[in-house]
Amino acid sequence: MNENEFRASQAGGVPPTYSHPYYQQPVAAAPVLTPPRPKKKRVATLVTASTLAAAVIGGASGAAIVGLDSGTPTGSATTATVSSTTNTDVSAVAAKVLPSVVQVNVTTRQGEAIGSGVILSSDGKILTNAHVVSDAVGDVTITLSDGTKYQASVVGADTKADIAVLQAEGASGLTAATLGDSSKVQVGEEVVAIGSPGGLQNTVTSGIVSALNRDLSDISSGEPDTPFGQTANTSSDSPSYTAIQTDASINQGNSGGPLVDMNGEVIGINSALYSPSSTSAGSVGIGFAIPINDAKTIIEQIENN
Repeated sequence: MNENEFRASQAGGVPPTYSHPYYQQPVAAAPVLTPPRPKKKRVATLVTASTLAAAVIGGASGAAIVGLDSGTPTGSATTATVSSTTNTDVSAVAAKVLPSVVQVNVTTRQGEAIGSGVILSSDGKILTNAHVVSDAVGDVTITLSDGTKYQASVVGADTKADIAVLQAEGASGLTAATLGDSSKVQVGEEVVAIGSPGGLQNTVTSGIVSALNRDLSDISSGEPDTPFGQTANTSSDSPSYTAIQTDASINQGNSGGPLVDMNGEVIGINSALYSPSSTSAGSVGIGFAIPINDAKTIIEQIENN
């Protein structure tokens, strides 16, 4: 600019402009950016169950039902910090285990009831719950996953451990399940339950191990009715065991069926479920399974008797 332009700009209060290559024109102040707030960590709380005060052991009802009150907790809920898990394929587990799971149909004086079972040997040895067959009249019928049926007899049962062994008549070439090691089970690991809830054979549900070492020694206190109108067994032989707790859906008819890990190995035998009342038999995500290591001990005792 010339001298006259410069003086005019000063008189009007207008700052001069320059075109020097190293001079930058004034720019508006940059907006102030507020950093994002850190995400709050999700905190998972494990609530221990109260006293397991009542059970419904309906002869062949297919699943025991236990009720919780506000008493002193029985047993301890094992907690664990679970790291990131790898992707698993429930369908692959189901494909492996389904051929080793049977439906158990039992005729009782009250009518027909349904449970589940696990094939132990190719010649038809079957593992199930004692309460599934305790009121059986005559032989029971087992149905393989492909629909093949066999008549079966009760080899032996331990009502305290709620374990029974059946023998299918004339069976051969059956697919035996792989029994795992329940001492290695961890809280938070994924599991799959297979059975015949409501008579719907080959039903697969999945979840996690919610807790370990649930003491069910008080499972038979009280006398609520089963869904079949029978009264709980309150004798000294009522089931008493330490269970694996799972949120995999377990309903009437799942009893005696397997709880398996993601390798397809049986880690427990589904045997009981928590229900808010004796008249409600639906799953609320609190189920119990007998650890397979305990079942192995009872199987050996039954076979040696």
